[in-house]
Amino acid sequence: MQTKSLILAALFALFGATSFAQAPAAGASATATCKDGTSYTGVKKGACKGHKGVKSWDTAAAGATGAAAAAPAAATHKASSKTAAMPAAAAPGGGAGKVWVNTSSKTYHCEGDKYYGKTKAGEYMSEADAKAQGDHPSHGKACAGK
Repeated sequence: MQTKSLILAALFALFGATSFAQAPAAGASATATCKDGTSYTGVKKGACKGHKGVKSWDTAAAGATGAAAAAPAAATHKASSKTAAMPAAAAPGGGAGKVWVNTSSKTYHCEGDKYYGKTKAGEYMSEADAKAQGDHPSHGKACAGK
């Protein structure tokens, strides 16, 4: 017990009082609203699992220090999302009768698809040319019927 006190005192002296006061407590509770409308209270890791993920974090219930700690964490989570890295506008050059081929995955996307002209690496071409190169349609659905 005495060793534990000495270690804590040394850490307190090394880092100062403010760094310990601002650090969130281990197992600290967070409150959120899940995407399916249910509410969640518990640790952030795994929040709303089985409920389609977190819709929003309730920062008012966390208090002043909890809200300050929760806001950067939520912003970081959104920035790491795959859709955040996707360009907002489609690459120029597409149009009627052309598909967008993701050259990294060898998948082609039809006009109107979420990824049409928006993957990091790709090019426009006819669906027949894409098939001839061995590319496959997104989710196994060809564009001909669209």
